[in-house]
Amino acid sequence: MTDETRREVEAVWRIEGIRIVASVAKKTGDLGLAEDVAHDAVLEALRAWPATGVPSNPGAWLTAVAKRRAIDTWRRRGALDDRYRQIAHSLDAASDDEWMPIDDDVLRLVFTACHPVLSRESQVALTLRVVAGLSTDEIARMMLTSVPTVQARITRAKKSLAAANVPFETPDPSEWKARLTAVLGVIYLVFTEGYAATGGDRWVRPDLADEAIRLGRTVSVLLPHEPEPIALVALMEFQRSRFAAREERDGTPVLLADQDRRRWDHGQIARANLLLARADAAAAARRVGRGAYALQAAIAQCHAIAPSVEETDWARIVLLYDVLGRIAPNPIVELNRAVAVSMASGPAEALAIVDALEQSGALPGSHLVPSVRGELLSRLGRADEARSELLTAAALTANEAQRQVLTAKADALRG
Repeated sequence: MTDETRREVEAVWRIEGIRIVASVAKKTGDLGLAEDVAHDAVLEALRAWPATGVPSNPGAWLTAVAKRRAIDTWRRRGALDDRYRQIAHSLDAASDDEWMPIDDDVLRLVFTACHPVLSRESQVALTLRVVAGLSTDEIARMMLTSVPTVQARITRAKKSLAAANVPFETPDPSEWKARLTAVLGVIYLVFTEGYAATGGDRWVRPDLADEAIRLGRTVSVLLPHEPEPIALVALMEFQRSRFAAREERDGTPVLLADQDRRRWDHGQIARANLLLARADAAAAARRVGRGAYALQAAIAQCHAIAPSVEETDWARIVLLYDVLGRIAPNPIVELNRAVAVSMASGPAEALAIVDALEQSGALPGSHLVPSVRGELLSRLGRADEARSELLTAAALTANEAQRQVLTAKADALRG
């Protein structure tokens, strides 16, 4: 196997993986089996493609191999009863040319992974693994836990779904709202990984971000009168609009203060403005206030419509974070509030917030606290302390692009 083949297989999996798993799961009715045989198909591609070359339709090739592996698995288990014989017959009869999984298969995948039989932590871990295609290392960093814990959650989730005979389907409309919080949460986590990758050598992953937006739009169509799905799509659209300006052509990250705002997608910003207005109207019709996603969308809107960092309405952003922190308390929210406070009231007040957060033991092992603390110390003229914090943050991040940015900032403070 050559490095070129490995890169080709990885590229195909990155683009097609979610739909391959969804397509096989739809046929077999077993999400755990679908993921296992899909990865077996990838291993087969690594063995076969160096000799045969990449097929003209690699997604169809991987799906066909995965389906055959599913049949082989049932035979090894001695479990090829009448039900499995019928499924196996349909898998054998299906032409590779028919591999055109409809978009709803991916949504079914999300709803299945977010079934109420699973704990919230297992729902998130399984969806990030199966839907987003993230490694257990990446998921552990996102969930601020250990790799063995993530692996155990995913294994338990698959066993629980199999034991409960959970069907691979979009639930009845009466069940949608019960799963809505989990579904929206994992969709936004997928987008977050696309917005700021936890690992690898690129800061953004547009493929993941766009898939999350597509899923969010689908959910908002299913529940057109629910404000939060609409607000989530608005939030993701606001943030996605900045992608073109967030990286140099070589992948070097560009921070908000240095971005060329002319490169932002202003059509996407206009669309997000309309979506946020729709979400507010839906909330008003229900006589409820803004939810967590609507508040985050309003914060993103403040950034999107501001001519520059200096002209951003930081006081309003602080207020929005205050409200968000009350309805959805979270250390990330508090850290972001500290950044807004530093812009509205100065770094000294913000540093007190970050210090309290650090002392509470929140976000252990994350690069976020020392990176923000380093920025604030730098603005206060405490260069040596700032450099130490930035180097600590650089050592903690698993994203190479992020590490280079933090190291460069630390080097700029040398001497």
